[in-house]
Amino acid sequence: MDNDTSEFLLWEFSNIWELQIMHVVLLLILYLMTVTWNLLIISAVVCDHHLHTPMYFFLMNLAMQDIGSVSVIIPKTLFNFLTDLRSISHSGCIAQVLFLLFFLSCNISLLTVMAYDRYFAICKPLHYEMIMNRKACAKIIAGVWTASLLNASLHTVFTFMTPFCSNSINQFFCEVPYLLKITCSELYVSEGFQIFSAMLAIGCFAFVIVSYVHVFSAVLRIPSVLGRKKAFSTCLPHLVVFFIFLFTSCLAYLRPTGDSESHPNFIITIMYSIIPSMLNPLIYSMRNKDIKVALSRLFGKKILFF
Repeated sequence: MDNDTSEFLLWEFSNIWELQIMHVVLLLILYLMTVTWNLLIISAVVCDHHLHTPMYFFLMNLAMQDIGSVSVIIPKTLFNFLTDLRSISHSGCIAQVLFLLFFLSCNISLLTVMAYDRYFAICKPLHYEMIMNRKACAKIIAGVWTASLLNASLHTVFTFMTPFCSNSINQFFCEVPYLLKITCSELYVSEGFQIFSAMLAIGCFAFVIVSYVHVFSAVLRIPSVLGRKKAFSTCLPHLVVFFIFLFTSCLAYLRPTGDSESHPNFIITIMYSIIPSMLNPLIYSMRNKDIKVALSRLFGKKILFF
């Protein structure tokens, strides 16, 4: 494919109509569940003044980013199926890569910030309100979004800076490893930047681990059993979400990209691109009494799955 080619061809689910329907129905169900559950989290935090705290402010932003990340992928996939197309325009592919990387970068940055928040809430409670005030939280979120946009922009530029030898992507959306596989030359700059981003992710992982070593040390010193239980209930869901995101991201970028996509690889792709965004609100809400109470107040009755 030369530089002026205007579109890419995405992976076709199957030539068998029944399998196509199965794939599309699965994606549609996962998408609706993800958007619905995350919208419930956002609604609860926005409408209930009891949840206007730094922890729930960050959780609301995490829910927004989860909706964004799945919305970058699934609607286009469903549109292609309904219109019997496999193509995505060159500019559309660039936009998909940019926004997907942006939301994923926001995700890991925000999960790291949430560990920072838990550290001050539990280890330095007397200084917490002074440090994590509304102005500080707004600056942190602005910093997360700005740094994530910069990271995503640089990744996207380096990915599309050389021509491609093929316009066939063996994935059902534009993903960086599969795009690099069809370039005409070795993209050492892009691969080097990916290594740099991986090092930043490892740095975030180390920061979270160190923060929670201090947090759990402080929690174990709490004399009240009820106090320890409450502290663990706010920390463990965050750790679970963080490790799910880390594990599925490793699946995305450490597994080999084959020349032909298979149905097992489709399941793996679903696991890292959609499942974490769907599970995040469940992990937080199922063990969070404040969220349940807020949703009950908002809707006047118990919400299914919550």
